[in-house]
Amino acid sequence: MTAALSELTGDYVLDPTHTRIGFVARHAMVTKVRGAFHEFEGTAHLDGADPAKSTAEVVIKAKSIDTGVEQRDQHLRTNDFLDAPNFPDITFRTTGVVKKSDAEYQVTGDLTVKDTTKPVTIDFEYTGNAVDPYGNQRVGLEGSVTISRKEFGVSWNAALEGGGVLVGDKVVLEFDISAIKQG
Repeated sequence: MTAALSELTGDYVLDPTHTRIGFVARHAMVTKVRGAFHEFEGTAHLDGADPAKSTAEVVIKAKSIDTGVEQRDQHLRTNDFLDAPNFPDITFRTTGVVKKSDAEYQVTGDLTVKDTTKPVTIDFEYTGNAVDPYGNQRVGLEGSVTISRKEFGVSWNAALEGGGVLVGDKVVLEFDISAIKQG
């Protein structure tokens, strides 16, 4: 049985075993590379009666980037891209939430990659809630946003012989969230 949105008000933590924080980027101008971050933590306060009062914070470990190709992942961890040794955390902190419909929300916040912080607005869909077999109240959200990696100081590239570049500037960040109510 699902709860009414107003009953979901409370504090939540991301369930890392049932949450995916991923990305998609264009490679060699002909295909897409998909990946994910496997180490992160996040908290949220959801206000079902007044979603504008909801807040969230997510901290992603840059070193946990995984595209399924270790050599590429090692390169992505270097200063050419995320510079994980010097900037171990990618963070997002909400600055506002706007309810667009019963299931659609725009979450605005400050995204920090390396040493650059910029506002982004992520479109989220509320996918439901349920009590799991262990008695935990869960909520689900799916969202995405397209960013320019160059705007965050991630500008390394290589020219292709026939024109164009090896890595596209636009990156789609993807969020498939399962959060567990606390208390």
